[in-house]
Amino acid sequence: MRLIFTALFALSASPAFAASGPFFSLKNTDFVVLLAFLILVGIMLYMKVPKAIGDMLDKRAVSIKSELDEAKALREEAQSLLASYERKQKEVQAQAERIVASAKDEATKAAATAKEEIATSITRRLAAAEEQIASAQAAAVKDVRDQAIVVAVGAAKDVISNQMDAKSAGSLIDDAIATVGDKLH
Repeated sequence: MRLIFTALFALSASPAFAASGPFFSLKNTDFVVLLAFLILVGIMLYMKVPKAIGDMLDKRAVSIKSELDEAKALREEAQSLLASYERKQKEVQAQAERIVASAKDEATKAAATAKEEIATSITRRLAAAEEQIASAQAAAVKDVRDQAIVVAVGAAKDVISNQMDAKSAGSLIDDAIATVGDKLH
């Protein structure tokens, strides 16, 4: 209120010094402007415009305060959500690291198992190959013996047939019959 009166006196003083002629005359434009201004201020005070403006400013201040409180609450909620997501991210990252470590362990175990299986398979194949070699060797030895026997029998037959006469053939037959008879009884 003091400010308004101070402004009015300042405004009323300055035009009075600048004007020519009597100040309190309706022909003086400065006086008419001052009078219109004072009437306007009076009407505004009568209509309680300053109180209405104050009330509107108070309402605006209250709404701004409520918006600030709401913004503060939203900020706190956002910070709690951010903290929650950061915790979840850490948990997911830890879980991913555990999964990777588990996969590496399983891969290492699978590789070791595969190496053991390959070693076992190689051992079995070597044993089977050795058995085949021994079997082939035994078959070759048997074939050589059989061939040797066939050759020896053929040679013996040729030698015996060349050296044998009827008398020695009869004695050989008699000896063979005696041997068979002894073995049967």
